[in-house]
Amino acid sequence: MSIRFETQGAVALITIDRPEALNALDVASLRALRAFLVELRDRDDLRVAILTGAGTRAFCAGADLKGTQTSPASYPEALFQAPERAADLGLYIRLMDLTDLGVGKPIIAAVNGHCLGAGLEIALQCDLRLASSNASFGLPEVAVGSIPAVSGLHRLLKAVPSAHAMQMVLTGERIGGEQALRIGLVSEAVAVDALLDRAMSIAGRIAANAPLAVQAVKKLARQTSHLGEADAQQLTELYWGVLRDTEDRLEGRKAFAEKRRPNYVGR
Repeated sequence: MSIRFETQGAVALITIDRPEALNALDVASLRALRAFLVELRDRDDLRVAILTGAGTRAFCAGADLKGTQTSPASYPEALFQAPERAADLGLYIRLMDLTDLGVGKPIIAAVNGHCLGAGLEIALQCDLRLASSNASFGLPEVAVGSIPAVSGLHRLLKAVPSAHAMQMVLTGERIGGEQALRIGLVSEAVAVDALLDRAMSIAGRIAANAPLAVQAVKKLARQTSHLGEADAQQLTELYWGVLRDTEDRLEGRKAFAEKRRPNYVGR
């Protein structure tokens, strides 16, 4: 199986398991990854996910170029197709854009080793990124005559200052985990053997919070990033109003008053 899916309580662990290819993504593994993300989305018992790569050499070294050199159709033939059909016609990058899946639960990228090209574009779609000390990040597409095809530049410019983003993309050079931490691409850089434990610790903390509130925060982060303050406040107030009378908000206030841990149920 190119993608492994395991659960630990309310946490899903999704592992890209193609170490012989540095966990590069071919069409079959992309489809498996998307299927497991849909499972995460639809299972009420799961509240957060960790996405990582098998082994310590790579999180994901990008698209599997060996399987994507030729296309059975022209770009216009594939352009107006749905993602699955478009991928069959050679437009495999459609499967790398995960936004169409509507996953409202937080995803943590635990980056071990190379995180390059499509691998970084996948990580940039996650809500948090942690790096091991041996991690390396890059968008090297210009070196092979292409561009980051899954909004990699757009998302990188949102994640880090533009000078760093443009240098990475224009040169195609890689940066290490410590530099990624300095520029804000990741929130933490830890030892290789501590990466998954730290990711699990953060995931557990997220899973212990009120799930509807967590999902509201994720949606607000995505939906207000391009808005002015007045429009952002209107949407924020709407979400606050949605949550105001939920069982979990009442439970949270009651637990605080009683000095105990809340028991959240997602209602």
